Amino acid sequence: MAKMKPIIIVHGGAGEITDARVPGKHAGVKVSVKIGYEILKNGGSALSAVEMAVNSMEKDENFNAGYGSCLNTNGDVEMEASIMNGKTLRGGCCTLIHDIMHPISVARKVMEKTNHNFIGGESAMKFASEQGFEILPKGSLVTGDAKRALEQFLLSQQRGDNNEFSRTELDKHEPGTVGAVAIDKNGNIAVATSTGGISGKIPGRIGDTPILGCGTYADNEVGGVSTTGHGETIMRYNLAQRILSEMRYRGASAQEATAVQTEAMTKRLIGTGGAITLGKNGEIGIHHTSKRMSWAYISEPNELHFGINLV
Repeated sequence: MAKMKPIIIVHGGAGEITDARVPGKHAGVKVSVKIGYEILKNGGSALSAVEMAVNSMEKDENFNAGYGSCLNTNGDVEMEASIMNGKTLRGGCCTLIHDIMHPISVARKVMEKTNHNFIGGESAMKFASEQGFEILPKGSLVTGDAKRALEQFLLSQQRGDNNEFSRTELDKHEPGTVGAVAIDKNGNIAVATSTGGISGKIPGRIGDTPILGCGTYADNEVGGVSTTGHGETIMRYNLAQRILSEMRYRGASAQEATAVQTEAMTKRLIGTGGAITLGKNGEIGIHHTSKRMSWAYISEPNELHFGINLV
C-alpha cells in the first residue's frame, strides 16, 4: 500500500472573536499544529498527533478547553472531550470532567482501557484518577476571562435577555472549543475535540463535543471532522456525520461538504458554528457560519497555513 503524505489541521473555536483575541488565537493554533505535525513527520500515529495537538491548546488560556474553560452558573469548570480512531471506528468520550488539565487524554484512555465509548461525571473522574491523571486543586483551571464572561451572562439574565441565540456579546469573551484532524503515513485518520462548553450553562449540561457524529467523527473510508460553535445546534443537526455523508453519498469534496452542511445547519436552526475536515486522500475543508473560526494546517513539505476569517 502506498504511503500517505501526513497532514494535520486544527481549529481553536468559532464565534464572535474580537480583534484583540486574534493574535493569541493565531499563536496558539500554530504551536498546536506544529506539535501534531512533528509527531506525524517522525512516523507517529494520527491518534497521538491529534491528542498532543489538542493537549497544547488545553494548556492555553486563549482557548475554551482545559485551562481557560468557560464557567457554569455555579462558577465551576465542567469539561468534555472526544477522540476517534478512523481505522477501527473506536471512540472515547468523556463529560462533566473537572480539575483535570487534559480531558482529551482522559477520552483516549476511555477508548483504549475500557469496553465503553462514553463515561461521565464522578465515575469519569474516578476512572481518570485510577489512570494516573492529576486532580488539580479546585479552581485551578479558572481564568479572569472566564469569570468576566460569566459576569456578562449573569447581567444578561438580569436584563431578561433569555434568547439562546442572543449571545453575541457573550461570545466575545469566550475563547473557543478546540479540535484536530490528522492523517498519518499509513492513511489512518483520527479526530479529537475538547471544550469547556458555554458560559452560564446549567451544571450538568452536555454539549455536542463528546458526541460521536456531532462534535467528532473519523472513518478511514471517508474522512474526519471536528466541529465547533453553538453546541445545542450542532447536536440537533448531527453536523460531523452530515459532512461525511455529503462526501460519501454525494461525492462532494471536503471543502464543498463542509461549506454546504454548515450553511444548511445555520439556515435551518439559526445557530452558528464551523468545522474542519480532512478527506481520506488528504483534501481539506474549512468553513464557518460564525463571524470567525481560528484554524491552521500543515502538509508536506512543512507548509504552514493559518487563518481566522472566512475566505
